[in-house]
Amino acid sequence: MTQRVNFAQQSPELFKKFLAFTNALGESSIEEKTLDLVSIRASQINGCGFCVDMHVKQAKIHGESEVRLSHISTWRESTLFTPRERAALTWTEILTNLPNQGVPDDVYDSVCAQLSEKEISDLSFLVVSVNGWDRINIGFKTETGRLSRNLN
Repeated sequence: MTQRVNFAQQSPELFKKFLAFTNALGESSIEEKTLDLVSIRASQINGCGFCVDMHVKQAKIHGESEVRLSHISTWRESTLFTPRERAALTWTEILTNLPNQGVPDDVYDSVCAQLSEKEISDLSFLVVSVNGWDRINIGFKTETGRLSRNLN
């Protein structure tokens, strides 16, 4: 697989602004480990190998365990995730695979039982960011494990 376009070079101002938006999410109301889980799950759903690789590496740096990382794709069947993390993963999946009828009230209500309105809002911006990066990296065939190639 050969990368099609180096989007950071072709659109440097947009790249910098989108990166700044993404970096600002690190200061959100959602804790770092949950941000990592959500980022990995959205990228798994989207099939972005580059992004899954990057997010898994970040999660390991942040102290995430190998066993939890291996359970993310099957989180519903796993006992390793807290109710709060499950709510974040539910919200991530519904926004990433947005149904034609929108987000059902029962899904929203279940997420609201675990996360505040501010947290749901912050989480939504994270999901938007991850999905955006996934689409860019998939479209331009960014090589897995080659983060520096994008930034130069």
